[in-house]
Amino acid sequence: MKLCRVLGSVVATAKHKTYVGRKLMVVQPVDEQGASIGSSFLAVDDVQAGPGDIVLVMQEGNGVRQLLRMKDLPIRSLIVGIVDRVAVSS
Repeated sequence: MKLCRVLGSVVATAKHKTYVGRKLMVVQPVDEQGASIGSSFLAVDDVQAGPGDIVLVMQEGNGVRQLLRMKDLPIRSLIVGIVDRVAVSS
């Protein structure tokens, strides 16, 4: 799983039938302090996240298929949680 910040949403009028009724968000990986790391990517929102939210993103196709209970699913990245705070012990 990756810690990410939601940058915004993507609107598409033509899309695969699996995406109908699902929000597609642009997310940016962040470190424990909230600093951006790596490249942004698209993730399907399963938890009603919004721009600016820090979220947990699952990036593993088999896990996503199991969570959404669908056998053939063209979704690789799924937002599975909204993070309230991050605490790192030393």
